Amino acid sequence: MNRQDYEVRTKVIQETFNDKRRLKCIENDELQLDKHIHKGGDIFITDDGEFVDLEFQVVDFSEDELVKYVELAEELYEKYGKVVSIYILCPKDVNVCVKECEIKSEAAFTIKLACIQEDPCEIILKGIKAKLKANETLDDDDWHALSMLQVMCKKEERNYYRREYIRIYNRLHY
Repeated sequence: MNRQDYEVRTKVIQETFNDKRRLKCIENDELQLDKHIHKGGDIFITDDGEFVDLEFQVVDFSEDELVKYVELAEELYEKYGKVVSIYILCPKDVNVCVKECEIKSEAAFTIKLACIQEDPCEIILKGIKAKLKANETLDDDDWHALSMLQVMCKKEERNYYRREYIRIYNRLHY
């Protein structure tokens, strides 16, 4: 993750979830999670070694989605013995189908959900365009995110995101 992405994500964590701890970015493959476990979004570690996972929810937040995040928290806690905080950003058009409830577990974790008015696909695209405007190079994560926008978005917006992907790709490769 580059510096600009790091700053945007840590600002979201601080402002949206009121978590003011200092965070260091870690690579998800460093964690050596079991294959069936959700790999997490952007995972950070605090000065105390606790984990913070920032997720962008793009499908309805159902029981299955909640269980996926609980499994991740339990896996991290079991492997590393540190508290886990999972923060989930949910755009306005994603349905939240579960109510807040206590989840019994031997792991120490919290899961917080925040509904935002802005579409996460638009947030990602704006971030990529800001990098291009600042003459920064897009890394593999940027290209992957950009290519995934056309399937993450609402069906009626697919052509818009495809067009943007093709426009950026052609601009940088020709």
